[in-house]
Amino acid sequence: MKAIQFRTGTAIPFHQVLSLYDNAGWTAYTSDSETLQRAIQQSLFVITAWDETQLVGLLRAVGDGETIVYVQDILVLKSYRRQSIGRQLLNHVLDKYLNVRQIVLMTDHTSDTTSFYESCGFTKTEHLQLQTFIRLKTRNG
Repeated sequence: MKAIQFRTGTAIPFHQVLSLYDNAGWTAYTSDSETLQRAIQQSLFVITAWDETQLVGLLRAVGDGETIVYVQDILVLKSYRRQSIGRQLLNHVLDKYLNVRQIVLMTDHTSDTTSFYESCGFTKTEHLQLQTFIRLKTRNG
């Protein structure tokens, strides 16, 4: 395996995007691929990780880029995890938006994700005496 290359922008072969999201099991995205494609195109910032011509990681952020950036998606192919690709994707966003006050993300509640994001400098909102609210539209409602 050669060194992983990072690229910014939304010019990504979409079949590879779908494969990446499918590999992560994110069926809410893959079941509506047209919406996913528009979402990526309209994101504030997209960075991808490549092993030659294979897409192995992707991060997309939304927000205004001035006061808030929301890390919406961060994915790495299962076979490429634990190689610092996710951390490097995240570091690109943190470096690009260094002066933004709030960089936010929401993720699964597992010890692995907690350890990863805390090691990247993120703090659980509960430690800041904050609450997080979400209104999540389900397929049935």
